[in-house]
Amino acid sequence: MTRDLEALYQQRRQRYIAAMRMGVPDCVPIRPFAAEFTAAHTGFTCQQVTHDYRIAFDAVIRCCQDYDWDAAVPNMVYVWTGLTHAAGLKYYAVPGLDIPADVAFQYREPDPENAWMRREDYDEFIENPEAFLWNTWLPRVSRAFDERRSSQALATSAWAMADYFTAFGPQIERMRRETATVSAICGMLKAPLDVLADKFRGYLGLAFDLKECPEKVMAACEALRPYLTGVALGGLDPAREIPIPIWMHRGCVPFISYEHFEKIYWATLKPMVEAIVERGNQVLFYAEGKWDAHLEAFAQLPKGGIIFHIDRSDPAKVQEALGGRFAISGGVPNALLAFGSPAEVEAKCKELIDLLGRDGGYIMDASAIMQNDSRPENVKAMTDFTRRYGRYSETRESTMVLPPAPAAPPPPEDPLARIDGEMQGRASAYIWHLVLSF
Repeated sequence: MTRDLEALYQQRRQRYIAAMRMGVPDCVPIRPFAAEFTAAHTGFTCQQVTHDYRIAFDAVIRCCQDYDWDAAVPNMVYVWTGLTHAAGLKYYAVPGLDIPADVAFQYREPDPENAWMRREDYDEFIENPEAFLWNTWLPRVSRAFDERRSSQALATSAWAMADYFTAFGPQIERMRRETATVSAICGMLKAPLDVLADKFRGYLGLAFDLKECPEKVMAACEALRPYLTGVALGGLDPAREIPIPIWMHRGCVPFISYEHFEKIYWATLKPMVEAIVERGNQVLFYAEGKWDAHLEAFAQLPKGGIIFHIDRSDPAKVQEALGGRFAISGGVPNALLAFGSPAEVEAKCKELIDLLGRDGGYIMDASAIMQNDSRPENVKAMTDFTRRYGRYSETRESTMVLPPAPAAPPPPEDPLARIDGEMQGRASAYIWHLVLSF
């Protein structure tokens, strides 16, 4: 790595951190969450970047070289066929296998009558969610159990997960060394109600459950919470610089009611976010959809604890409710990047910078994850215009004060107990990451 690239990396890192912590950097940071767009830019298909994470990694590197981005995700496609195929997961439609090769992977919504978790399973799930995963959920979601090859599938997919996850460290270092680009996020957080809909009941099943047995839904979310919190805390950036993302999709009105948001969704998510913020880490609220009805609830969180990402929320309402309290990102409509002109993209970027970035605390990005319909010339317009226009005449350091870093818990004195705990922890990590990451 040359000195010039290292200096550029440090400049971009400081710019990104300053904006997230409500300081005023030298200019607005640019942090596109580019998924299948990386394939389109580099001449690959969705099938190629989904089937081979090494190709996906290369596509990210190429984009970081070709665009003046401050931060990016090491692989926003994230689903790797090597793992999902080894585990035999039924809830994916894979490019080139189940859908056309140039269509991004899809989640399959289960039939409400044959969901991965039935309504009659609630009590078993609530009693011990992890045992339910091993004994009931995994045999239902994996074709390997139907084909009587479950032991082989467990071994193969566990090794695949280890291979994939350990490859991210070198990819992040490669982004730094070859492109001076910062890794944008670290770890995984999801709301209990979203997890219940995504991987267990399906949205339709959950919608009926919220009407007909809301007490079971609440109990299930409470049972999930300690496990999801554990996964999140274990994946935090130890340097407390890079945020942990939460992918928020169906927890807002009109997918659920105001009452269910307050009493179930937010009641079980808020303590998880607070536990992360108490450690000095930030949470990126990747608020997919329109969350205008819930901005006042988010404003209750500790100042500076989150970065709120705008998808379909009204930027003016977000600025009014959260501006000056939290950093804000996003807001460039994906439809504009796909079908608009470079001049229209530049006009939108100017509007967002003038509204959200006039006093710092704003990060430029598309509204949602960029797939292969985003046009390269429009992504370039977003990037180059922001770099030209989004400059500040004066910088200001963040005034956020981080709490003392938490001490690591002491290991058990009995070495056998320590080793057994570590191995059980790895088995737990495997099954929960199947739920949360794949």
